[in-house]
Amino acid sequence: MAKKPVLKSAAKKVKKTAAKKPAKKIAKKPLTDKEKQQREANAIANSEKKKATKRPKKTATKEQTSSLLDSVVEGMRERKAKNIMIMDLTGIESRVCDFFVICDADSKTHVGSIADSVEDTVLKLTSEKPYHSEGHANSEWILVDYINIVAHVFLREMRDYYNLEALWGDAEVTLITD
Repeated sequence: MAKKPVLKSAAKKVKKTAAKKPAKKIAKKPLTDKEKQQREANAIANSEKKKATKRPKKTATKEQTSSLLDSVVEGMRERKAKNIMIMDLTGIESRVCDFFVICDADSKTHVGSIADSVEDTVLKLTSEKPYHSEGHANSEWILVDYINIVAHVFLREMRDYYNLEALWGDAEVTLITD
């Protein structure tokens, strides 16, 4: 059987016609003064937003750490967290961070609300976003990691089960009372 020369010639025609079409040039009209001002304002707002939401530092000063710690506790208090405890891990050689802030809540909704409040309050007061946050899917134990400080928001039963206080028993403990 002979090859079909029609297909080859059809393919060549397609290539030739595609190559012959000139690219359309879109004429850009000049921006008005109002549009220029709007673009400048948007650029400034975006750069300020990036500055305002910085990631936590691995090597923070004592003042920065203290400010962040106060903000985390304030976020927990704002949503009526229960049994707030600060664990100072700085005296432990194999620590994962400098401080744990632990609290508990009565329901999964309350756990999620407290964790959201911690993130919002810290962002508002210190302009820092968490390095990592997890546990929002089931809301039994939500961890909010700020590198030097890790906030743990537990459902009461989960806090009793995991018992971080006993696991890090060498840490100095400070109870926060209302």
